Amino acid sequence: MRLVDFFEKEAIIPELKSTDRKGVITELITSLASSGAINPDDVDAVTKAVIARENQGSTGFGKGVAVPHAKPSCVSRVVATIGRSSSGVDFAALDRAPVYTVVILLSPPAEADNHLAAMTTIFRHLQNDNFRRFLRQADTREAIGELLDEAEEIIGV
Repeated sequence: MRLVDFFEKEAIIPELKSTDRKGVITELITSLASSGAINPDDVDAVTKAVIARENQGSTGFGKGVAVPHAKPSCVSRVVATIGRSSSGVDFAALDRAPVYTVVILLSPPAEADNHLAAMTTIFRHLQNDNFRRFLRQADTREAIGELLDEAEEIIGV
């Protein structure tokens, strides 16, 4: 599975306005709804599901990255987007450092295998120092979208 298989480029937020974890999650889910990736009527339910998952344990895995995710029943396909914060957000990350890159991943409950495959792909890329550095430097939706297109080349897959 490749990043371009499930990322919704129209929902990319090159500079997040929110400064806290809940606000960032809400902002990214709202962007997914605005792009048509999820039903706008489901924003509240999806946000609650992602925050409930986040409350079980932070998805900030360190190195300036967080990957909040959930499998709400109202989502019809595996979908993700990315948001960038130049100032950093406290995501209660494992390394206690601010998060600059937030990837949100949503999947239908019946697609657990695809959810796991998407998570594996996301983590493989975000573990790569060059990919993370390029993401932090990309400051437009188009630039981030191009990085997603070129992701496999960047990390040498």
